[in-house]
Amino acid sequence: MQQRARAQACSMPDIIDMFSARGDLAHVALLLWALSSSALAGFALRELAAASRRFDDFVRELARFNERFNRDRIGGD
Repeated sequence: MQQRARAQACSMPDIIDMFSARGDLAHVALLLWALSSSALAGFALRELAAASRRFDDFVRELARFNERFNRDRIGGD
Protein backbone atom coordinates (compact mmCIF):
# COMPACT_ATOMS: atom_id res chain seq x y z
CA MET A 1 0.00 0.00 0.00
CA GLN A 2 2.85 2.35 0.86
CA GLN A 3 4.43 1.68 -2.53
CA ARG A 4 1.21 2.64 -4.30
CA ALA A 5 0.99 5.92 -2.36
CA ARG A 6 4.60 6.67 -3.19
CA ALA A 7 4.01 5.92 -6.88
CA GLN A 8 1.07 8.31 -6.94
CA ALA A 9 3.12 11.05 -5.29
CA CYS A 10 5.93 10.95 -7.87
CA SER A 11 6.88 14.33 -9.20
CA MET A 12 8.16 15.07 -12.69
CA PRO A 13 11.87 15.10 -11.65
CA ASP A 14 11.36 11.69 -10.04
CA ILE A 15 9.90 10.33 -13.25
CA ILE A 16 12.75 11.81 -15.30
CA ASP A 17 15.30 10.31 -12.91
CA MET A 18 13.58 6.93 -13.14
CA PHE A 19 13.64 6.97 -16.96
CA SER A 20 17.23 8.21 -17.15
CA ALA A 21 18.41 5.59 -14.65
CA ARG A 22 16.86 2.82 -16.72
CA GLY A 23 18.13 4.19 -20.03
CA ASP A 24 14.61 4.78 -21.36
CA LEU A 25 15.15 8.47 -21.92
CA ALA A 26 16.05 7.79 -25.56
CA HIS A 27 12.73 6.03 -26.01
CA VAL A 28 10.89 9.00 -24.54
CA ALA A 29 12.78 11.35 -26.84
CA LEU A 30 11.98 9.12 -29.83
CA LEU A 31 8.31 9.07 -28.84
CA LEU A 32 8.23 12.86 -28.55
CA TRP A 33 9.94 13.21 -31.93
CA ALA A 34 7.48 10.79 -33.55
CA LEU A 35 4.48 12.55 -32.05
CA SER A 36 5.68 16.00 -33.08
CA SER A 37 6.54 14.78 -36.59
CA SER A 38 3.12 13.18 -36.96
CA ALA A 39 1.41 16.35 -35.75
CA LEU A 40 3.44 18.45 -38.17
CA ALA A 41 2.61 16.10 -41.06
CA GLY A 42 -1.09 16.24 -40.17
CA PHE A 43 -0.99 20.03 -40.04
CA ALA A 44 0.81 20.19 -43.39
CA LEU A 45 -1.73 17.86 -45.02
CA ARG A 46 -4.62 19.91 -43.65
CA GLU A 47 -3.09 23.13 -44.99
CA LEU A 48 -2.39 21.46 -48.35
CA ALA A 49 -6.02 20.36 -48.62
CA ALA A 50 -7.19 23.90 -47.79
CA ALA A 51 -4.85 25.37 -50.41
CA SER A 52 -6.15 22.89 -52.97
CA ARG A 53 -9.74 23.92 -52.22
CA ARG A 54 -8.84 27.61 -52.55
CA PHE A 55 -7.09 26.98 -55.86
CA ASP A 56 -10.08 24.98 -57.12
CA ASP A 57 -12.39 27.86 -56.18
CA PHE A 58 -10.09 30.29 -57.98
CA VAL A 59 -10.03 28.20 -61.17
CA ARG A 60 -13.81 27.80 -61.06
CA GLU A 61 -14.32 31.57 -60.72
CA LEU A 62 -11.82 32.22 -63.50
CA ALA A 63 -13.69 29.81 -65.81
CA ARG A 64 -16.95 31.54 -64.92
CA PHE A 65 -15.42 34.93 -65.66
CA ASN A 66 -14.03 33.73 -69.00
CA GLU A 67 -17.38 32.24 -69.94
CA ARG A 68 -19.18 35.48 -69.13
CA PHE A 69 -16.55 37.61 -70.90
CA ASN A 70 -16.59 35.47 -74.05
CA ARG A 71 -20.40 35.47 -74.11
CA ASP A 72 -20.48 39.29 -73.84
CA ARG A 73 -17.78 39.69 -76.49
CA ILE A 74 -19.48 37.38 -78.97
CA GLY A 75 -22.84 39.07 -78.44
CA GLY A 76 -24.69 36.48 -76.47
CA ASP A 77 -27.27 37.10 -73.77
